Amino acid sequence: MSIASMTGFARTSGAVGDFLWTWELKTVNGRSLDVRCRVPQGFEAMDGIVRQTATEHLKRGNLSANLTVDEVASRGRLTVNRAALDQVLALVGEMQGKLDARAPSLDGLLGLKGVLEVETPPVDAGIMNQRQQAIEGGLRQAMAELGAMRRVEGARLAGMVLGHLDEVERLRVAAVATAGAQPINIRQRLEEQLKQLMPDGVPVDPERLVQELAIIAGRADVREEIDRLAAHVEAARDLIGKGGAVGRKLDFLCQEFNREANTLCSKAADLALTNLGIELKAAIEQLREQIQNIE
Repeated sequence: MSIASMTGFARTSGAVGDFLWTWELKTVNGRSLDVRCRVPQGFEAMDGIVRQTATEHLKRGNLSANLTVDEVASRGRLTVNRAALDQVLALVGEMQGKLDARAPSLDGLLGLKGVLEVETPPVDAGIMNQRQQAIEGGLRQAMAELGAMRRVEGARLAGMVLGHLDEVERLRVAAVATAGAQPINIRQRLEEQLKQLMPDGVPVDPERLVQELAIIAGRADVREEIDRLAAHVEAARDLIGKGGAVGRKLDFLCQEFNREANTLCSKAADLALTNLGIELKAAIEQLREQIQNIE
């Protein structure tokens, strides 16, 4: 299975006679699958079909589905309501001579509410069924195109994620060499501090010094963090290789990456390891930003 992005767009359109329809689908990042559907009046049944189709093609992301329709025949033709016009003309005749006013113009009469009406022809049930089927077919086509676009974007994301994982691994290997020098640096620093603190001629108990060194070195030991970072890199690469909806798992691994990097920085006993820890945290943040887009 391939990696898919949560970002995508698709648009399909078609016609049944003089009836035109258009689907626009758009997805962005989301913690789960959230569907929002906008359809014209009379096509409310498509809402449930959109949600069902979305679950067949998508696992995560915020989906916005918008259906627009345009029927030339439904625009209708203007007709005059003769009964309403006769009533208006009768009232005009009654009021003539009673009011000092000009006779109403034709456009004024036609502009009165109820005089002009739009006559819309009824739609046959069979034709409506054809339209529904065409719209549903267009939805499935748009959803397939959306999924294809998300997979193309996902392949690009997978390459970027693997690149960031390589950088994390490079910094981890560098930290191994730097961490190996920590005990020596700790001993040298402790001996220098003792020389500054102890009066001249006062001997230092070698056994006590070894004990203190062992305690400090134990607290500064970052081998476990470095080993866990290696395991997390391997697990992330394995997830990318398997593909599918692995975004949540990768996001969890990023949290673990951050935890180990933070601990490594807090245990660092020299500037070189601290700097590597900071670089590692920056690389992990870049990794997390890309993983946020993966389904």
